[in-house]
Amino acid sequence: MELEFWFSIGSTYTYLTVMRMKEIERKHDINLRLMPFSVRQIMLDMNNAPFPPSKASKVKYMWRDIERRAAKYGFPATVPAPYPLQEFDRANKIALVGLQDGWIKDYVLQSYINWFQGGLEAGGDENLAKTCSVLSLNMDDIIARSQSQEIDELYKKQTSAAANKGIFGSPSFIVDNEVFWGDDRLEDAIWWLMNPSKVGL
Repeated sequence: MELEFWFSIGSTYTYLTVMRMKEIERKHDINLRLMPFSVRQIMLDMNNAPFPPSKASKVKYMWRDIERRAAKYGFPATVPAPYPLQEFDRANKIALVGLQDGWIKDYVLQSYINWFQGGLEAGGDENLAKTCSVLSLNMDDIIARSQSQEIDELYKKQTSAAANKGIFGSPSFIVDNEVFWGDDRLEDAIWWLMNPSKVGL
């Protein structure tokens, strides 16, 4: 069984899902189909900045919430992590290269580990160099491909598709055209996937 996992590297709460995704796949015998898009563009279109510096108490809560939830799941989170990302688009376009080549899950996981456990901004040169070293990838080649017209058009297409599905945040999960938003809705999405009759719903 397959569950669509729509995300943007740059979303803080997506760290929680990315760190759990391999365990989730094993536990529930499902495949998470990773779908990168630009949540930043969707939020700009909606005039919605989720954690601007002007909302200090909300930002403080966000970091502490991630720290608590990571502890609950059993992995570390060094917060605050660098945010917002300066190379947001590059990080996600490289994910699309990984989608084409089959290493997207390892790339996304390592990028988030470097970001939330190593303090290296996702999409930045240091993070990318370490990720490519761990995964034995050619950094120059990957950057060049991420800058191609093909990837740029695919990025825009993915973002439009996300918007058309009603997605407005990351992480989001899609089952039967139903949107489940947030790491804390992942288990709900899995239940929906595995109970196709949805008796009484």
